[in-house]
Amino acid sequence: MGEGGDGRSFNFLQVLFEGVIAGGAAGVVVETALYPIDTIKTRLQAAKGGSKIQWKGLYAGLGGNIAGVLPASAIFIGVYEPTKRKLLEMFPENLSAVAHLTAGAIGGAASSLIRVPTEVVKQRMQMSQFKTAPDAVRLIIRKEGIKGLYAGYGSFLLRDLPFDAIQFCIYEQLRIGYKLAAKRDLKDRENALIGAFAGAITGAITTPLDVLKTRLMVQEQAKQYRGIISCAQTILREEGAGAFLKGIEPRVLWIGIGGSIFFGVLEKTKSILAERNSRKVRKL
Repeated sequence: MGEGGDGRSFNFLQVLFEGVIAGGAAGVVVETALYPIDTIKTRLQAAKGGSKIQWKGLYAGLGGNIAGVLPASAIFIGVYEPTKRKLLEMFPENLSAVAHLTAGAIGGAASSLIRVPTEVVKQRMQMSQFKTAPDAVRLIIRKEGIKGLYAGYGSFLLRDLPFDAIQFCIYEQLRIGYKLAAKRDLKDRENALIGAFAGAITGAITTPLDVLKTRLMVQEQAKQYRGIISCAQTILREEGAGAFLKGIEPRVLWIGIGGSIFFGVLEKTKSILAERNSRKVRKL
């Protein structure tokens, strides 16, 4: 799927379809493989002071989370790919990074309507607040209303829009540079390695935002934090600046490995779909 702004037109519906399929596949594979690491990260970030974390139920909430991750990942890549292509046609080649940043943020915003409720349910279950995803959804709505499913929405956007924009920009720019240097298309393992690097760097940079998002999402009706600023001030006052880096090790590990798997599966699926479409065209 070309990176260059060379002015070539593209089939919007085809790119959208391929993005939806590839994004959904990549999201499900990553979530299933790395869910335990994510659970440990969530429990570390939610723990206050010297509280101990639980090591049981590391797959708690996986089924319900997959039900949300599949459409969310599909929507993200389904929006990102055609948006990226259009922006690359509009922008000069030396501004391709801006196109990738913008497309990543737009894709993240579009998928957030599904990603946020999914994340809220997942993290509440990871903290053993509920036993099943349907129970979690039903009880959250009963106690907190629909807005309970969007707890921490502002902090989620504050973390994920920069994360999506930076991660995809780093990934795409590294791929462009590598292809120019190698003078050939990238192999599967090279896409995976670049994805791991992009994920790990972005994960480390955005850890403080992730801590804020986690604290806001796992609090229930007894609201300790009134919003993002209140949450940041309370953490800084009660736990010190170091608390903003809680869970950075599993987060970097999780997102680094996740980036490797996600982009590896994404590019492979896109390649398979493109080859399948090419065969269809040749038969016509």
